[in-house]
Amino acid sequence: MKKWLCSALLFLIIPLANAAEILRWERLPLAVPLQVGQERVVFIERNVRVGLPASLQGKLRVQSAGGALYLLANETIGPSRLHLQDADDGTLILLDITAEPAKANEPQLEPVRIVEAERAAPRDEVDAPVSRPAAPTPLPVALTRYAAQSLYAPLRTVEPVPGLGAVPLRNDLVLDTLMPELPLAYQALAAWRLEDLWVTAVRLRNRSPRWIELDPRCLQGDFVAATFQHPDLGPKGEATDTTALYLITRGHGLVGSLLPTISPVDAALNLPRSRDDEK
Repeated sequence: MKKWLCSALLFLIIPLANAAEILRWERLPLAVPLQVGQERVVFIERNVRVGLPASLQGKLRVQSAGGALYLLANETIGPSRLHLQDADDGTLILLDITAEPAKANEPQLEPVRIVEAERAAPRDEVDAPVSRPAAPTPLPVALTRYAAQSLYAPLRTVEPVPGLGAVPLRNDLVLDTLMPELPLAYQALAAWRLEDLWVTAVRLRNRSPRWIELDPRCLQGDFVAATFQHPDLGPKGEATDTTALYLITRGHGLVGSLLPTISPVDAALNLPRSRDDEK
């Protein structure tokens, strides 16, 4: 009887040895210690891009496959931070890692599983005040806010937008027809798409020695919405001579909403020639 009981206990203990450490992401960095020369697996169930500091090049091997990260420290690593960004919605998760040599008879670190923090339920649902659901944010507003945060805010503060994805920009994009009456230089910076809407971030730079007031009514093209990061531009060479413009288009990217470029016309071209010119 005692022999059977010991076997049963051993059967129950073995699976627990292979359990994963659960870490809850609550917008605070998660500590993930490593042992030099021993690979540690981090299950995240997301398709993530890993931001690796330059100081860890050659010290840390990072591989990603099937919603899991495989971290292997080749040498001792001091406190360092990894940025994990969801490739689909932009969600950012921060990992604080260190790596030390394993001590004698020290067991190998168990895998880590990162889960979303669950919202705590109210203690007394009867007495809890009834709150109305927030009105959904209009898509043009969500797109513009995401684009502005991506350019001007720290990466960790960018609010994820489900379904949003980056789209490539053409290298030969000509934007001189946007506001042809103003002495501005244009450069397309980035573009994103959500359902049938596109947002394109364009850098504006003043080329004149005077202040320029930016008015959306001066824009030439077919746009759903347009937003300037700043209301005006300072003289050329000043810190205020540059800003960003966010253009929302429907059904296609920015190219399909621009006015065609008109080449200058020589008024004398193709006019009837006089008899004196023919001599």
